[in-house]
Amino acid sequence: MSNRRTTSIGLVTAVLWTLLISGGVRAEAEQSADPRPNILLITSDDQTVRDMRVMSNLRRLVTDQGTSFANSFAPFPLCCPDQASILTGQYAHNHGVLGNGGGAFPVGGYDALDGSSSLATWLQDAGYQTSFVGKYLVGYGLTSPAVVPPGWTEWHGVIGGGNYYRYQLYEDGVLNSYSGTYQTDFYAQLSADIITRRAADDAPFFLWTSYKAPHNGGPIEADDPVSNVLTTPAVADRHRDLAAGIPLPRDPSFNEADVSDKPLEVRERPSFTPDEEAALTEINQQRWESLLALDEAVDSTVRALTATGELDNTIIAFTSDNGYMLGEHRIPGGKGVPYEPSLRVPLSIRGPGFPAGVVRDQLVAAIDLAPTFLEAAGATAGLVMDGISLLPLAADPAAGPDRDIVIEAGPRTVDGPMYWTGLRTARFKYVEYGETGEVELYDLLRDPYELRNQRANPAYAQVVAALAADLERLRNCTGDACRN
Repeated sequence: MSNRRTTSIGLVTAVLWTLLISGGVRAEAEQSADPRPNILLITSDDQTVRDMRVMSNLRRLVTDQGTSFANSFAPFPLCCPDQASILTGQYAHNHGVLGNGGGAFPVGGYDALDGSSSLATWLQDAGYQTSFVGKYLVGYGLTSPAVVPPGWTEWHGVIGGGNYYRYQLYEDGVLNSYSGTYQTDFYAQLSADIITRRAADDAPFFLWTSYKAPHNGGPIEADDPVSNVLTTPAVADRHRDLAAGIPLPRDPSFNEADVSDKPLEVRERPSFTPDEEAALTEINQQRWESLLALDEAVDSTVRALTATGELDNTIIAFTSDNGYMLGEHRIPGGKGVPYEPSLRVPLSIRGPGFPAGVVRDQLVAAIDLAPTFLEAAGATAGLVMDGISLLPLAADPAAGPDRDIVIEAGPRTVDGPMYWTGLRTARFKYVEYGETGEVELYDLLRDPYELRNQRANPAYAQVVAALAADLERLRNCTGDACRN
């Protein structure tokens, strides 16, 4: 009896000690777990603010649960320079990536960026697990051998990536080829897997998933419009023709009737024919259909965060590298021009520090993402950044500097002048063209569709003079000078 009692007491004591010890271990683990937020950046390619209307998951899971920035811009509205601005917090005139390295912007590309000091290295130095999936700077793996750029703990960078169903990824030192799985779906699956694995570690993670949609890309499909100029993205089979019959949105700048006040390149463009307008309609429908897979990817990503218990402690930012022209001012497609559809991009952020369901009207840009993530992470930049953290702006609609956004596009010939440089202010847009000396001024309060160039209007002479002086001061600005 006493032996059994002693045994029972011993068992109870052992259980109590086990509970106490395990509780202590858990407490120690909780104390050692890094409380800083995870950071998830999701980017699309060539997406306009208007395109957000087809992304119900994104609106429900990110926009409605976070802060939307209604005046967000790509200061150099082109893939490669904008990604470099995300990585450095700098304008293109400072990071030096002044184009995609080919085509209309031959200066720039992947090789033009010094990747030794970037958002990835700064976060990694601060203890973050850093992962990249998808499309990196244009030319990655094509102009020089593929490598894992500095700062990335895990790397899945696409080589070229022009085909939605056939692509190669350089993955942590190994070149792998894939086919058959729609590229957007593959990136989504890979991102969910990374979240699951990285969430098991006490260190917070930074994941940037860079999607191709709605950028054009193969394979050619039966309903693609016949054109030597206009191309479409390939669509996942399950989404084919879901946007069929939806008319092309046309604001007053579409196929602009009077372009006599525009630069020569626009004045020389003819009005669209009915066949061309039909082609633009089909392109828009396929762009929206390609975004449906990306919208599903947002949902699967958020579900992965929920399953790991990391959702509430994760900053999720969604934006695009540039906008896209689709008939405005007679420009049938593309970017790299200073008009609003090219410059303006969606930006929604949810997570710690970003109140839910609010809209902020301050001017923001791609240069602001790195400062924002660094402040959230308690990390330090290794470069002088031109942008600002968006956390104070999210908290207070009156916060932030009264600044102008520098907008620019690099030379279109090697060693040539800048294509254009300008300022986007709260009310005006002022642009100077380096090759021709032409100037544009738009009063966006009275003329949001940029139909009337006020450059030669005597009533705006003082505005032109003031903005010209401001641009001269800011065109080569660095750091604090860009924010004042």
